[in-house]
Amino acid sequence: MLVCHCNLITEKEIERAILGLLEADPWQLIVPAKVYHTLAKRGRCCGCFPSVVETIIRVTEAYHLRSNAGEAEIVSYLDRVRGLRGQFQGGKHEGRKEGHRAA
Repeated sequence: MLVCHCNLITEKEIERAILGLLEADPWQLIVPAKVYHTLAKRGRCCGCFPSVVETIIRVTEAYHLRSNAGEAEIVSYLDRVRGLRGQFQGGKHEGRKEGHRAA
């Protein structure tokens, strides 16, 4: 499935990049910018970032469930990630006013 239309990045490519980052350091905080840097791309419109965050959470959770990590460590890590998502989500949309029109 195509996740990023600007860079033509598929979900499988994002999943492979996340798994590569997890192999390097299983407890690092992975964000969309880090995934895009790994893929040698950059976010353009960044409309795909919410989908990338959901993919990061899903792949990271599955990775840690397959590993020998304790359940408490996994839950604590994912709660921190979900808390950050809630903290930075919502409110203003890219700093635009509600009546903003491009055309």
